[in-house]
Amino acid sequence: MPTTVPVQRFGRSGRVRPVVGRTASAPVVARLAAPAATASLETDVLVVGTGIAGLAVAHGLAGSGLRVDLVTKASVGEGSTPWAQGGIATGGAPDDAPALHVADTLAAGEAAVTALVAEAPVAVGALLAAGARFDTDADGALAWTREGGHSRSRIIHAGGDATGLEVQRTLQSAVLGTGAARVHERTFLLDLLTADDGTVVGALLARLGADGGCREVVRVGARAVVLASGGHGQVFDSTTNPAVATGDGLAAAVRAGAAVADAEFVQFHPTALAARRPGQTGAQRPLVSEAVRGEGAVLLDADGTRFMTGRHPLADLAPRDVVAAAIGERIAATGAGHVLLDARHLGAALLERRFPTVLASCRAAGVDPVTEPVPVLPAAHYACGGVVADLSGRTSLAGLFAVGEVARTGVHGANRLASNSLLEALVVGRRLAAQLRTDLPPRRSADAPAAAAAGRTPSAGLVTAGARAALTAGMSRDAGVLRDPAALASRAGLLADLVRPTATAGGVPGLADWETTNLHAVASVLVAAALLREESRGCHRRTDVTDPDDAWRHPVVAHEPGTPGTIHLEVRP
Repeated sequence: MPTTVPVQRFGRSGRVRPVVGRTASAPVVARLAAPAATASLETDVLVVGTGIAGLAVAHGLAGSGLRVDLVTKASVGEGSTPWAQGGIATGGAPDDAPALHVADTLAAGEAAVTALVAEAPVAVGALLAAGARFDTDADGALAWTREGGHSRSRIIHAGGDATGLEVQRTLQSAVLGTGAARVHERTFLLDLLTADDGTVVGALLARLGADGGCREVVRVGARAVVLASGGHGQVFDSTTNPAVATGDGLAAAVRAGAAVADAEFVQFHPTALAARRPGQTGAQRPLVSEAVRGEGAVLLDADGTRFMTGRHPLADLAPRDVVAAAIGERIAATGAGHVLLDARHLGAALLERRFPTVLASCRAAGVDPVTEPVPVLPAAHYACGGVVADLSGRTSLAGLFAVGEVARTGVHGANRLASNSLLEALVVGRRLAAQLRTDLPPRRSADAPAAAAAGRTPSAGLVTAGARAALTAGMSRDAGVLRDPAALASRAGLLADLVRPTATAGGVPGLADWETTNLHAVASVLVAAALLREESRGCHRRTDVTDPDDAWRHPVVAHEPGTPGTIHLEVRP
């Protein structure tokens, strides 16, 4: 959408006026159209999401005496966590120190990270105590590896490149095996319930049939609602995220009026597999772990020339935004559609020991990294922005908490450092659980209609499933790795045209419609923020302004100002 302040160009020597206070707007539906609630449920803590973030919270609440309900729209274990090939950045390596980890994280993306780094060993220790099996060296000590942006080997892995799967297994067993929480599978978050003062007092959930249809809508009253719903990579048509990553928690938070920041900062993994296995459909692409480059693999263009040497001091191990932008430029210059990752010199033994998942994915697509370079391209990977939350998960709305990729704690700044995301989810999840044990909000009535607080009306709408393919393709083209302002403005207009404050064009809405509506809300906020931020910083790359500008060292915050269906964005101090 066009900004409400005329666009001006400024030289690198400074701006004519500060950027703080500049605004924009984006359209979303007021809430999701759905059948009326026919069932009710009361709980103490409602956790939306069953990946590392949600399970860390539930694990931390075990034995508290609080009733905890875990909700997932698919099955437990179908989220992003099991796909994480990277490891967990933590302290303890002989040549490392917390100050170095802090410095590397700040270099990748500005944030207050001291608490995160300080608590990393404790969080990892809790995982080990719960039975996690991390890779060890010949002496039985943790095996430390290095990934992009890190100056030291401080990453621990499990199963070579299956860290997320091991973390998921450990926490899932600890939570489900002990009955620490009740799990509701195939249950979708429709919207948050708010009281007159904006306090979140529960949620509307839809129980889904096998076909994604709505079986019933349940009104849940909760003393605390925790969003641990993951990211929104599926807003692009090329992503490493699983099919469930449709931004449901983020979109619900936007509709409820929670502050959301830095939506424009989406990290694109530089090396997703460009080749597809026979019969493969959908947006998700397997990633070729950054750790492959950590072991010495190099990037080549279509002519077989290395192009990262001289571009950054860390060359092929530069931060992801640098590598992704370089690949995007080489793809645009050569028209090849991908570049190549050459790991042949590492040898079959190392590749098969360290990267069994990568090898399996590549070979399924007809590429053998042992004997040939792997075709790779950038794909949407991790959202650095999200619901504004502190390192204990508290958001701008009382009763609402956020942890994991859905949250914007500030740790990742404009660009996530590799292997800090699993760590963040663990640390914040543990901190949030400790807070809820001692300071759980009082129970409030959940009788008011969803989204009826702060002057919002209960009008509902949908962006139906038929719009999804064009929406995601347009986002990859116009708001992907490299962003042109004219294309962003055009995309904003097209997104605005999709908003319809009606129920549904025939029939009862279901999962496909709700997911598409949520993707539309996320896309609308993301594009408006990307258009508003007139600089290139971290993983936000504009084609018209190639450098960061200190005048823009501020967050772009989105919130629902009281006008139904309209989100207000503002550059804040």
